[in-house]
Amino acid sequence: MNVTKQNNKGRKLHNEDYLQKVAAEQQEYAGVPVTVRIAENNNVIANLPADSLLKRILARDNMNAAYLKVKSNKGASGIDKMSVDELLPYLREHRLQLLEQIRDGKYKPNPVRRVEIPKEEKGKTRKLGIPTVVDRVIQQAISQVLTSIYEPQFSESSFGFRPRRGAHDALKQCQKYADEGYVYVVDMDLEKFFDTVCQSKLIEILSRSIKDGRVISLIHKYLNAGIICQGVFERSEKGVPQGGPLSPLLSNVMLNELDKELEKRGHKFVRYADDCMILCKSRRSAERTLASIIKFIEKKLFLKVNREKTSVAHISKVKYLGYGFYRCKGKCRLRVYKKSQMKMKNRLKEITNRNKAISNEARTLKLKQFIAGWVNYFKLADMKELLKGIDEWLRRRIRAIYWKQWKKVKTRYKMIRRYNLPDGKIHELANCRKGAWRAALMLNQILTNKEIDRLGYTTMSAYYEQVCEN
Repeated sequence: MNVTKQNNKGRKLHNEDYLQKVAAEQQEYAGVPVTVRIAENNNVIANLPADSLLKRILARDNMNAAYLKVKSNKGASGIDKMSVDELLPYLREHRLQLLEQIRDGKYKPNPVRRVEIPKEEKGKTRKLGIPTVVDRVIQQAISQVLTSIYEPQFSESSFGFRPRRGAHDALKQCQKYADEGYVYVVDMDLEKFFDTVCQSKLIEILSRSIKDGRVISLIHKYLNAGIICQGVFERSEKGVPQGGPLSPLLSNVMLNELDKELEKRGHKFVRYADDCMILCKSRRSAERTLASIIKFIEKKLFLKVNREKTSVAHISKVKYLGYGFYRCKGKCRLRVYKKSQMKMKNRLKEITNRNKAISNEARTLKLKQFIAGWVNYFKLADMKELLKGIDEWLRRRIRAIYWKQWKKVKTRYKMIRRYNLPDGKIHELANCRKGAWRAALMLNQILTNKEIDRLGYTTMSAYYEQVCEN
């Protein structure tokens, strides 16, 4: 932990609570695992060529690109509390010292800060590890160089965390295989993949392509950097911490072994990160494939298959990347899976909660951003009728918001008069004693669909018609 604390004027590491120096272990910390230097003491790093991999990683252009990427991603601070905005002044002052430590193999990464975010399943969380911003720059620099090495090795059926590839490409590949008759799916779930990766196996795989021992050693140090959870240090002897720029690439390197095995066996498959689907022409074939591939995953890759969530099913019963599949006129089509619909409605409820203290302008902006993001992700699905129903429900919620804002009778008189209704109708609406949800039905006389559009609210169906790809 000697990078972001040395000579950092005006800054202080907040590490008094969880790390104490031990006199008998000079310059080391209590509880911090001694990094196994698998590459620092072997013959690989002797007589390094002038154009070594580490030199490419530490090149000025590569480091500058890494800094800009980290800066644009923003993100939370690590254990040293240094923000992205403080990064540039720090790097200007300590750049040479930092590069020298990395070249000499003396650089010691900081532990990551543990953050837990809730999963879809109640009571379950996803564990993230947030590196310090300095470590994020170094990891990003490593990732940029290693990506160019590993991209040619990766499978055409792998789509996660890769340049110019994404979830939509994976889904289109699934459709293509289904149209060819591969309609029975081995829907495989790797249990806590990022938390259970065997580090020694990963290092062995990396060593096949990376011949610069200092780079292997640096990656191994990041894997062994440890975790700070509620001020307590935890060892990280297995797993790849989710949250750093290097983790996606390392996960692909590990699972590329599975891709190669599936290709060797001649299977049709699609993999997005650790979500893998193997497609077969019959249920019996899919069941045989599942039984044999589980042995490979657990005995060769030392990963664990979640048998409760792993199953063989017809493609119409499967959820993949939030989408479902169905057949129409002999072609495989995509739809929004029911759980994805529920999540979308719950998010819209949060944004249009009439008890939330938020301005109409801010609510309109949030709604636009969510609709744009959600519809762009699900634009491959057939959902015109679904979105029409959602729009009706959403407009009623918007009318209920305005009714609650017009709380007093005199305010209602004032607002309703703007819409040139007869006096009798104004009196009837202004003196309505119904609740906001029931009164919202009456408000469609004044807050018409056109009026709601004029107020800046985007409808999901209108946006879908602009971007849909089906």
